[in-house]
Amino acid sequence: MTGTNGGHAPADDTPGADRARDHGRPAGPRPGGAQPGRDQAAAGAGARRDGDTVAAVVRQWRAVHPQLDTAPMEVIGRINRCAALLQQAEDAPLRRAGLSRPEFDLLGALRRTGHELTPGELARETFSSGAAVTKRLKQLTERGLVERRGDTRDRRVAHVRLTDAGRDLVDGILPEQLAYETAVLSVLAPQGQSELAGLLAELLSRLEGRMEALRA
Repeated sequence: MTGTNGGHAPADDTPGADRARDHGRPAGPRPGGAQPGRDQAAAGAGARRDGDTVAAVVRQWRAVHPQLDTAPMEVIGRINRCAALLQQAEDAPLRRAGLSRPEFDLLGALRRTGHELTPGELARETFSSGAAVTKRLKQLTERGLVERRGDTRDRRVAHVRLTDAGRDLVDGILPEQLAYETAVLSVLAPQGQSELAGLLAELLSRLEGRMEALRA
């Protein structure tokens, strides 16, 4: 999977945007004496929000630049930190199969779409560069998991499809991979997972919309 560094969703007055901003505010009393909702999250997850690495970084920046609003760091920093930790831990089922996450994403794209894809289409499906896709396809082809055929009308175009071995590998790994990811997320209550998924979906949708607007 790919991440976004430093992109901020556009300002919005919708309730969903307010919730997203609420999750990015520093811990502490709010105007009017209202207490932040982190106590419930901490009780449910058995963790202290003020004890993570990003919280320490934010406190340090506040000491250096107290006039700056560091709330975005609480969101972006935690997203990036979680992504980094997940990448370092690797995905156990994929590792046992000798696959990297990007390689599995390529195989998964071919499996879930159910038809051949060009390298360019695979790059878009997996949020990867063309050069990275070319390198991964070479490795997967050598392992007999995918095969390429040339276009009959344009020799510059290649079409990629799963081999039987590639399809069987994806179908065998996916249930185990989902179970692994379920275990990783089990530190959050089901309701917390649902709320987090909704907030991330909103953020991603707005970031993707911004990128599409810039390309237009």
